Amino acid sequence: MTSVTLKDIQAARGRIAGKIAPTPTLLSPSLSQRAGVPIYLKLESRQTTGAFKLRGASNAIASLAPEEKARGVVAASTGNHGRALSYAARLEGMRAVICMSKLVPENKLAEIRRLGAEIRIVGSSQDDAQVEVDRLVAEDGLVMVPPFDHAAVIAGQGTLGLEIVEAMPDVATVLVPLSGGGLAAGVAAAVKGLKPGAEIIGVSMHRGAAMKASLDAGKPVPVEELPTLADSLGGGIGIDNRFTFAMCRDLLDDAVLLSEEEIAAGIAHAYAEEREIVEGAGAVGIAALLAGKVRLAGPTVLILSGRNIDMKLHREIVCGAWRDGKERAA
Repeated sequence: MTSVTLKDIQAARGRIAGKIAPTPTLLSPSLSQRAGVPIYLKLESRQTTGAFKLRGASNAIASLAPEEKARGVVAASTGNHGRALSYAARLEGMRAVICMSKLVPENKLAEIRRLGAEIRIVGSSQDDAQVEVDRLVAEDGLVMVPPFDHAAVIAGQGTLGLEIVEAMPDVATVLVPLSGGGLAAGVAAAVKGLKPGAEIIGVSMHRGAAMKASLDAGKPVPVEELPTLADSLGGGIGIDNRFTFAMCRDLLDDAVLLSEEEIAAGIAHAYAEEREIVEGAGAVGIAALLAGKVRLAGPTVLILSGRNIDMKLHREIVCGAWRDGKERAA
C-alpha cells in the first residue's frame, strides 16, 4: 500500500514550522455535558487562512525543487485548498492557478483573488475543474498540487494530529471531517502512530460523500457533486486514487453521514454555545455528536476544520431563517 507514515508527518512539521499557526484544543463544557465524556474542540478554524488546508499546501510547496517553484503551481479546489495554496505560493513569490467548479461559494473565490492567484471556473464538479488542471500541467508546465491525494499534502495535514495528541495524551476518539481523505488520512496516521488504540471517525454529508461511497464499494467510485452546507467536503476522490482511499480504508474506524439540517444545527451550536464561527465542513463533528450518530467511550476531540462560510448564510442559520432546499450561492 502506498502510504504516509508518522515519520513523514513529523518531518513535515519541521518543514512548515513558522508557516502555519499551531491551533488550540479547548474543552467544550456544553458538549461534554451532553456526551457524558470530555469533549475538546481542535480549533483549526483559527488557522491563518481559515482552514486546515494551509498545512498540506505549505508542506507541498516546501517540498518542491527550485525548478518546480519557478514553473508555478496549479490545483483543483472546492475553495479552502485553493486559498491555502495561493497563500503559500505568494509567500514564495510563485505563480498559482486555482481551478474550481461553479459550486464554489463567492466568498471563497474572493479570498483567492485577494491573494493574487489566477482563477479558472470550469463545469459543475471538482472533476470538471481537474480537466483544466491537467491541461495547464500539459500545456503550461505548471506543477500540480492536488487538494488531498498527494503524499506531502497528507503529511502536512497530519501535523494537526500531532498537535491533538500533544494537547490530549489520553484522547480516545477523534471526529474528523471526511472528504477526499487528506485530512482524515493524515490525522489518522499521526494519531494512531502515537496512540494505536485511539479511534478515528470520519464525518461527511449525505449529499455527495465520495469517500464514504468508495469505502462502502471497496474501491474509488464516482459520485454526483451536489450543493450542500458542507461545500468543502464536496468532490470526488479520483478513480485512480493513490493514497487516501487505502489509508482511510485501513485507518478509519467508522464513517458517518449527516443531513443538511444536522449540519446546520452544528453550525448554530458552534456559534451559540462555543462562540465560534465555522463553515459546514467544520461543524460536522459537532453535528454528529448532537445528532447521536457516534458513541463515545472516552475523551474525544472534534476537529473544527474551517471557518470560511458565507456570512449571510451563517446569519440565516444562526437566526433560524435557513431552510434546506433553498438556492444557495454556487
